[in-house]
Amino acid sequence: MSALLQISGLEAQYGLTKVLHGVDCRVEEGGITTILGANGAGKTTLLRAVCGMVKTSGSILYAGQRIDGKATEDIVRLGIGHVPEGRGTFVALTVEENLRLGAYTRKEKNKVAQDYERVHRYFPVLLQRRQQQAGTLSGGEQQMLAIARALMLGPKLLLLDEPSFGLAPIVVLEIFEIMRTVNQEEGVSMLVVEQNASLALNLADHAYVLETGRIVLDGPAEEIRGDDAVRRSYIGY
Repeated sequence: MSALLQISGLEAQYGLTKVLHGVDCRVEEGGITTILGANGAGKTTLLRAVCGMVKTSGSILYAGQRIDGKATEDIVRLGIGHVPEGRGTFVALTVEENLRLGAYTRKEKNKVAQDYERVHRYFPVLLQRRQQQAGTLSGGEQQMLAIARALMLGPKLLLLDEPSFGLAPIVVLEIFEIMRTVNQEEGVSMLVVEQNASLALNLADHAYVLETGRIVLDGPAEEIRGDDAVRRSYIGY
């Protein structure tokens, strides 16, 4: 497979504080890659760097085109959807209004109606709640809305930051199964930052371990799962 996203020598910083140090990673076309690491390792910063939300050096190639240095809105228009940690839903707007905002950059407006049907098929609860304010949804429903809103962009690449955070285990399993289905049916590539290493490694085909802003291990997800140090540090057995 060819790389849809290729990150090389990436450094990122906030002010004078450098967070990422020469990170190299990639997401294959149609693949799912996960980034594992403890709090403060730089996982969220990596996703923000891809979206042009933090000062960087190094190169970020998307579909063969350099996107480092581009404005965030231009990166979104290229087909990169971002589901931030904490969901980022517009709580005062209805579910339907949130979904419409997800599609605001779309040029092919005739496909938007089809995509409403598509996300409602993945997340039928959102159809039931379509006139409800997003802020009144449960945590799991808000996470579903955040993913659905990103899908309304019609992305080729989806960046997901801690999709399991703060959710009940049964809801997490449901959301991860939907993510797998979206990947398999739609061919949407994914870069998933996740502290639940067991879930992430079950979902992904490739994994990287990030520690203090540096990649310390990478390989096929099954191989990473079998690494003793990863099991002790991130899986817990």
